[in-house]
Amino acid sequence: MNFSELAKERFSVRAFKQDAIEEEKLAIILEAGRVAPTACNKQPQKIFVAKSEESREKLASVCRFTFDAPVVLVVCYDKERSWQNDLMPGYESGETDAAIVCTHMMLAAWEQGIGSCWVGWFNADEISKALGLSENLRVTAILPIGYPAEGAVPTKLHTRIRDFEDTITML
Repeated sequence: MNFSELAKERFSVRAFKQDAIEEEKLAIILEAGRVAPTACNKQPQKIFVAKSEESREKLASVCRFTFDAPVVLVVCYDKERSWQNDLMPGYESGETDAAIVCTHMMLAAWEQGIGSCWVGWFNADEISKALGLSENLRVTAILPIGYPAEGAVPTKLHTRIRDFEDTITML
């Protein structure tokens, strides 16, 4: 499958089998995040891999959208490593960098037959506290991953894509 097909086929999976993800496939997914582009190549991303029942329960206690996935990736960025834009005071690239990292991992997962769901509805401070993360780390996304359960299908919203002209303007 080429990239365009992969990007169009992938959808948010919200029901997972409890089958373990093979270490080789998990390594491919994590490597995709590790090599993702970041501003000035600062690489501020930090990814926590919640595989144990204990760590997944901690996450589920503060984020109801882990969907009982066998693995949950917690995507963060280090505020001390994040690129600061001198032309826009107060802007740092960490959140954007983490989003790029997350996207790479979602697409790499799908290529391996593994579903994911980008979760942004959570309280970052509660997750940091539950997992004991250092203060310089900012949680940006939660990415439950696993093999899609039987009958897992995209939501009706998945196929509603705005017209090209509504999202793209040629200058």
